[in-house]
Amino acid sequence: MALKIRLARGGSKKRPYYHVVLADARSPRDGRFLENLGSWNPMLAKDDEKRVQLNAERIKHWIANGAQPTDRVLRFLDEAGVAKREAKNNPEKAKPGKRAQERAAEKAQKIADAAAAAADAAE
Repeated sequence: MALKIRLARGGSKKRPYYHVVLADARSPRDGRFLENLGSWNPMLAKDDEKRVQLNAERIKHWIANGAQPTDRVLRFLDEAGVAKREAKNNPEKAKPGKRAQERAAEKAQKIADAAAAAADAAE
């Protein structure tokens, strides 16, 4: 049975509140879970200590027994010092799209043509 440490949404409409839970990977997001391990309230200020509350001892126990945290939960665990999250690097994502590259090439061509015309006029 693959176990995940993930978020389960609670709270009302436009007022999110999440529980950090241990669940079977096949169960629905807000469905059955094995254990409640903490909470996350994104409505609180980022420097509020009650924004993210984790039961670090139980989380360490479940990670040692093979549970895999999701990316968002792993961020919380990294901030708490429970687990290490490697920084991700995707240089392809930073590149502009195909149309933007075409527009940039056209603009560079126009500038080069204008500079060549100015050089011809100066002679």
